[in-house]
Amino acid sequence: MLAPVDDVAAWGETLDSLLECKTGRLVFEDFLRTEYSEENLLFWLACEDYKEMTVETEMTVAAKRIYAEFIQVDAPQQINIDCVTREEISKNLSQPGPHSFDRAQRLIYGLMENDCYPRFLKSEIYQALLEQSEQR
Repeated sequence: MLAPVDDVAAWGETLDSLLECKTGRLVFEDFLRTEYSEENLLFWLACEDYKEMTVETEMTVAAKRIYAEFIQVDAPQQINIDCVTREEISKNLSQPGPHSFDRAQRLIYGLMENDCYPRFLKSEIYQALLEQSEQR
């Protein structure tokens, strides 16, 4: 999987640059999988999709799926958020709005930005892609 030279270098500038690029997201997800922490990215992406929804019934179904997959205690891909945020989401689940997951999404983004992303930049996966792109 070769990415355009500019893209690979840009991934190293900010987490946003990495997440804005589809290939970047896939490479980052592969890296996170090796660290057993891909749930953070998958949750963040699910929230991005959720925020695009406008039909109330779609939002309700999606909110319940996100809650079951990532938020509830013992969820298959439970994310690491505080109990206050978890309870707030749980309370709003019956009437989810476009911002139902904003707080949790910000927490997870911060976790990725300060923890996973710096390790990704030092990883063999990223360094090898960067080296390949510089040789073209």
